[in-house]
Amino acid sequence: MSSNGTDLTTGFISCSVAILLFGSNYVPLKKYETGDGMFLQWVLCAAIWLVALVANLILRCPKFWPFAMVGGCIWATGNIAVVPIIKTIGLSLGLLIWGSFTAFTGWASSRFGSFGMDAEEVSKPLLNYFGAGLSVVSGFIFLFIRSEIPSNTCSVDTTPQMTEHVVNKTQEPCPGDSWVDKLSTVQSRIVGCSLAVISGILYGSTFVPIIYIKDHSKRNDSIYAGASQYDLDYVFAHFSGIFLTSTVYFLAYCIAMKNNPKLYPEAVLPGFLSGGLWAVATCCWFIANYTLSAVVSFPIITSGPGFIAAMWGIFVFKEIQGLRNYLLMTLAFCIIVTGALCTAFSKI
Repeated sequence: MSSNGTDLTTGFISCSVAILLFGSNYVPLKKYETGDGMFLQWVLCAAIWLVALVANLILRCPKFWPFAMVGGCIWATGNIAVVPIIKTIGLSLGLLIWGSFTAFTGWASSRFGSFGMDAEEVSKPLLNYFGAGLSVVSGFIFLFIRSEIPSNTCSVDTTPQMTEHVVNKTQEPCPGDSWVDKLSTVQSRIVGCSLAVISGILYGSTFVPIIYIKDHSKRNDSIYAGASQYDLDYVFAHFSGIFLTSTVYFLAYCIAMKNNPKLYPEAVLPGFLSGGLWAVATCCWFIANYTLSAVVSFPIITSGPGFIAAMWGIFVFKEIQGLRNYLLMTLAFCIIVTGALCTAFSKI
């Protein structure tokens, strides 16, 4: 097999693994109460950094570029909204929405060379444009899918879960509820969808610093001259930025809570598992970026996890029900698959 053929095979296998893990990494947390998510995001990011440390040792500690940390800071900022998103509109719908906007943001910045990056070329540009456009269309379709929202109860006999949690207007809020739990049904819908869109845009910008370094490494007058072209060499810096930013946010949260933050010990191990799955998936994404280029990997990897999450939501958590939702979901999936195939073949 030719080197190009090997790269394509490696890239598409990496995409497949990333899609499976990204679509499932929050599943371990569904059974546990996570409050407003600030403690959970810190635990998750600690696990992410530990995976990066192992990867860095395996790669024999490549040069650390501090600017690559900025991408991690951007990702961590978007990540603090994940728990509110899941509580308001559900895991499957939330991931579908933010995945679609991540796909378009990442594709556009790579394809047109935003933020000082070099524009990436593909052999079939029209096919690439069409595939990316379908990702955006699927995102808007997902906005019309309604997830099943259970009403909030204060019974001590119920199993605590990180589920979609909305207070019925006729009920009194439960003691200790986070701000998310006190939203009405309409407010939850607006807040959840808005946060998913914002998180998606931030997620789509997370690789910009790394791609910027790689592009400028080819210029002798740049401070990044000679920097590695292998994306995994930046994983430790990227994940360090994630952990540093999440720690700053968590400390700020502790200060705001007057040193009385809401901690959930039962979510620690599931949080570490979730973070580990996410970190491995992202390492696969780094490999896909290197072998396929970001302009191809972004629409594929960011659109695919929604399908996996939707399967969890439909068959396990029963978040999405009803013929109308099923029809919309089927239409959106057909569009996603078509878009991913168009994007993939635009490289070949």
